[in-house]
Amino acid sequence: MPKNGTKRSCVSALTLSLCATLALTGCGGSDDTSGGGKVVLRYTWWGNPDRAARTEEAVALFEKEHPGIEVQTSFAGYDAYKQKLATQAAGGDAPDVMQLDYRQIDKYASGGVLLDLSTQKETLRTAEIDAGLLATGVVDGKQYAIPQARGTQTVVYDAKQWKAAGVTLPRQGWTWDDWAAAMRALAEKTGKPGSVDPGQNEDVFEVWLRGQGKSLYTEDGGRLGFTTDDLTRWWTFTDKLRREGAVSPAEQTTQLDGSVENTPLARGKSVADVNWDAPSSGFQAVVKDGLTIAPMPSGPDGTPGQYFKPSMFVGTGATTDHPKEAAQLIDFLINDQEAAKILGASRGIPVNESIRRDVVPELKEFDKTVADYQNSVDGSLKPPPQAPPSGDNALQTTFQRDYDQVSFERMSPREAAEDYVTEAKAELRS
Repeated sequence: MPKNGTKRSCVSALTLSLCATLALTGCGGSDDTSGGGKVVLRYTWWGNPDRAARTEEAVALFEKEHPGIEVQTSFAGYDAYKQKLATQAAGGDAPDVMQLDYRQIDKYASGGVLLDLSTQKETLRTAEIDAGLLATGVVDGKQYAIPQARGTQTVVYDAKQWKAAGVTLPRQGWTWDDWAAAMRALAEKTGKPGSVDPGQNEDVFEVWLRGQGKSLYTEDGGRLGFTTDDLTRWWTFTDKLRREGAVSPAEQTTQLDGSVENTPLARGKSVADVNWDAPSSGFQAVVKDGLTIAPMPSGPDGTPGQYFKPSMFVGTGATTDHPKEAAQLIDFLINDQEAAKILGASRGIPVNESIRRDVVPELKEFDKTVADYQNSVDGSLKPPPQAPPSGDNALQTTFQRDYDQVSFERMSPREAAEDYVTEAKAELRS
């Protein structure tokens, strides 16, 4: 990217939209030197325009405080970002600083894509990050990624529509049967599905499993923690709701690409969605003052399945020419008070404990909604599972593909579940 003026223009809504469409290529560059002898870092992330605008503002402050460093930025929706990063990693051209998902850590750490950040401990401070959260970025005893914020799953919904329909509002401890009954009632009252169909979402399946006392993977991470029967029950449950019109139809579900903008809720085609709490802020532009969030449904005995986890991580490419400067940028994003005020809860609630104490009381609007929500479930959730094995990154796509076959009625829930479990076992052995 051209420096300074042109780069900052990415903050405009038009250019942000263009950058997202170009899936990381429109606002990024690959050179690592520029005029004036500055160190140039490439920093990439996924997210919506709101997160991008805040990130650009924080990066501008970092550059002001570190005049010898220029940061070239790029972002995209999650699916496009994931594909682009995989291509860069395979080509040995990983960015200097990159946002990472929980499900990418093992894959990229074991594949030699990420730098061991413990080599930068004099620059990158981690003492004020909860030890449990920090440990989720460790693979084989090395710190390959740093949690950037804390998040949890949520039901995000248009409270105005929900209340107008006269349906009982979501509450702490409600079960999946309660949720299903609400989706049916919303569909009947509003004439549109109550929610996006959650059957295609592996994250939501994991919440459902944990509420049943099971898990997505075994503790050693090498095997599935559920059976074909478990997945058949889940997909039978969601498929029935889809057939009834209580959740979104296949034509809408298969358009999902990881971005908030393409969801039924954002398109006015449903009343609710299931998502992580911080990204739910992306619905604000559409739903406006009606947007709010509630706990995920629990198991039949009230056991919660959701958990706190790093909403995302930040890591450094193993091939970077500037490990110290990359560590300086990461340290700034996590530990700088002013950066925290700018970023707010756009990636979740800050993981630095002193910053969280100082920043959270000052949060406003939807950022405050996220903070209040996390406080309401804090202490009631089970510890997070360990980061998924490297094969899970591919299995997310397989999970969606197999459920598409159910949605279009090309496979029964049992047939799709058998197909998925067979492929998953093969992937985990490879």
